[in-house]
Amino acid sequence: MTLGQALAAARQRIDRLDARLLLQYATGCTHADLLARPETPVIEPAYAQFVEWVERRAAGEPLAYLIGEAEFRGRVFQVSPAVLIPRPDTEVLVEQALARLGGRERPQILDLGTGSGIVAISLALECPTAGVVAVDLCAAALAVAANNAGRLGAAIECLAGDWYAPVAGRRFDLIVSNPPYIAAGDPHLAGDGLPYEPQSALTDGGDGLACLRRIVAGAAAHLQPGGWLLLEHGHDQGAACRNLLTAAGFQSAFTHPDLAGSDRVSGAHL
Repeated sequence: MTLGQALAAARQRIDRLDARLLLQYATGCTHADLLARPETPVIEPAYAQFVEWVERRAAGEPLAYLIGEAEFRGRVFQVSPAVLIPRPDTEVLVEQALARLGGRERPQILDLGTGSGIVAISLALECPTAGVVAVDLCAAALAVAANNAGRLGAAIECLAGDWYAPVAGRRFDLIVSNPPYIAAGDPHLAGDGLPYEPQSALTDGGDGLACLRRIVAGAAAHLQPGGWLLLEHGHDQGAACRNLLTAAGFQSAFTHPDLAGSDRVSGAHL
């Protein structure tokens, strides 16, 4: 079996780009190798791995879990089924956070439900004077975040626990979170590879607002005066998040859209 033959066969089953990437990861070849030397034989262990990956991808398993990594803001993060796969929409949360750190010399930032650490690590790297704390209830997810921080050279503090529990008595200039916000029974949970992702990171098992309520309710006790709370949420939850923030005594509640124009991040300050 040659590189060209393996690729042609896989493209009958899965997306062309997915097939190419899986073949590159399985064999160690480059895109240039595939173009210039398609007649190169594929050794048996690599071919067996490639065939397995193609079958799993054809069944719907996300590409990122197969190759073990995904890109976010130009950086490669390792991922596993213990964490959500990074999505471009979450860049809105990072951008809105960075916009509110201007003028603060050594801002203290708390990322709740950090998962793979993409938000905490991005903020630590793009605002090097900040002190960043990343919290997650899942020990396996926190291990992924810590590993990513080490690989990318980001200084973050990883703490295990339920929302604010690990930071009792501490206050921050900014709290960010991309919590579970999909309502139980939402049809989106059955498609686009979501059945393979950690369900506890996707849905609260209820109306999709339970975690957002808890984060908003506990934020004031952990924010400095004037501190900001920013939340990623579903496309139809902007108004609900603004209402939660206003009812909790926050000011200047706003919602910012993602690139598709859908509500994506809401926030307010004390």
